[in-house]
Parts: sequence; C-alpha cells; structure tokens
Amino acid sequence: MTALGDPLLTHDPERRRDIAHVGPIELYTPVLEETRDFFVNLMAMREVHREDGAVHVHAWDDYQSYTLRLVQRDQAGVGRTYLRAASPAAFERFRASLHQTPYWRGTDASVRGLGEVLLFDDPDGHPMGLYWDVDWYEADEDVPALKNQAAAFPGRGANVRRLDHVNYLTGDVPPVSDFLGDVLGARCTERIVTDEGAPAAIWFSLGNTSYDLVYTSDRTGSHGRLHHVAFATDTREDILRAADVFLEAGIHIETGPHKHAIQQTFFLYVWEPGGNRIELCNAGARLILAPDWKTINWTVAERARGQAWGLKTIDSFHTHGTPVV
Repeated sequence: MTALGDPLLTHDPERRRDIAHVGPIELYTPVLEETRDFFVNLMAMREVHREDGAVHVHAWDDYQSYTLRLVQRDQAGVGRTYLRAASPAAFERFRASLHQTPYWRGTDASVRGLGEVLLFDDPDGHPMGLYWDVDWYEADEDVPALKNQAAAFPGRGANVRRLDHVNYLTGDVPPVSDFLGDVLGARCTERIVTDEGAPAAIWFSLGNTSYDLVYTSDRTGSHGRLHHVAFATDTREDILRAADVFLEAGIHIETGPHKHAIQQTFFLYVWEPGGNRIELCNAGARLILAPDWKTINWTVAERARGQAWGLKTIDSFHTHGTPVV
C-alpha cells in the first residue's frame, strides 16, 4: 500500500504499466440536445451515432470510434469511464486481479465500439470499464488531408483534439489513491497534502502524459460525483478563441483562461448546458519521462496562494460538482 504520510513518493521503474489511456466516457445530462449542440457546434466534435436517449460524439484526432457518449438523465454527472488495456495480456491480467477486489462488477460485451469490457467501480463508486478490442474511427466526408490523423481538422469553435483527463470528486481520497497505484498500476505525479500528511487531491498518470485521472476531496462528503472532464487543444490560442466562442454563445465561463500551478496546464473552465464542468486545456510539451518520477507534494498553504500567475481559485471550483448536491 502507498505510504500516504511520506513526504516524497518515488515510483518503481520495474512496475509494469498495463493501461494505455483513458477511452470513451459517458456523460449524463438533463438536456441532451443542448449538451449535444455544445459539443458539436462549440467544441467542434462530430455526432457519429444516435440511439434512444443517447448521442455519441467524436473528437477529430481520436483514433477510436467515439469520444463521448452523452446520455439523457434527470441529473448531470459522469457515467462509466472506459480505460484501454495496454495489450491483450494486460487485459487478462486485469481480469484476474480485478476479480480479487470488492469492486468487480462482471463483464459486458454489448458496449458500442468496444469488445468485452471488464466492469468495476473505483472505491468511491464511480463506474469504470476496461477493454482491449476497439473499433477505430472510419472517416467518411471528414477524410483528413494527412492520413496520420483520425479525421479532418474542423477549423471551427474550440477545435478540441481529444479527451485529455477526467477529474472526479471523492468522499475519501486515500482508498482511491491506493487503488489507482496498487490495482491499476498508475503513477501519482502530483498531489495536495493536508497539514496532517493525508492526500486531499491526487493526479495520476497512466502513461507518459503528466496526468489522466484526478481525484479531489468532495467537501460535501458525497461519493461518485464529477468535478470536470477536460479536452486538449493544440495551442493556448485555441483556448483564447474558445473563450470568445463561449461568450457569444451564452455559455457560463467559470474561470480562466489562466495557468495552473499544479501540472502547469493552461486552462479554461465552462459549464455545458447540462451543468457539467468542462475544461479546455493545453499542457504543452510537459511529459513525465523519468521512470522513477518523484511525486510532487503541494501544501494547503502553497495552494492558497492561487494559480501560477496569481489568479485566486474561484469559490465555485470547490463547491460545484455533478450531480449537484
């Protein structure tokens, strides 16, 4: 288990990394068509499939057949997060290991675009699934000029390239931290630590990107809620233009554009029409290349100073999550 009180965590370079990346995710919304229009018209994603009560949309450089499954629900929030295994052998290793945990929920072979999915929850109750077989995106009228990208560059709205990361709210950070490290084999790259030495927020990397899965302490004490879903742009200028796009469309801009101190991400946060917080981010060329990376710890006092360039964190960033409590 992770020694949560340790001032510095050094990662074992011999540890196998069996997850490749975050795959499609389900996002719940009480206003499906408005949320669909937000992602298609403003974020420059493409609707690729529709079924009763759900719409699938695709970001232009996602090699998989879809990026988000938008689902009609009474309340906003996050549904299942899918993670792609790094190989067929890794998939089978997870089948064996997840069976040994209390979080195992069986298998599902009916998920669109994916093969057999191993179902499980994280310790906070967020539903997850792990897969290997996947349908790749097949362009039609959006055939790209360069064949090494999934679809044509849209050239409109925010032009988001891909899903970047998911930030969950959790009622209890330490069990989630142990699960991510011990069961999923992820690496904690940065974290906020309380004065008592316990983690209050954790940033975990699955590969060489600086983070993929983030968990922040839920001040309401609730479980299974969403803080935000983040999408990557090519440049900071894309985010600046997106701010004007959202302004003209009447979308609530919560905070930014600005630069985070943690992970150094240039960011913009908005609320899509269903109420879910969405981040547009650009982390530049920052990668975690050191195989023995040492976790960066931030104190509560350091975080109270604000973001990288002095912007104070807005109050709603600590209180708003979905579903709304």
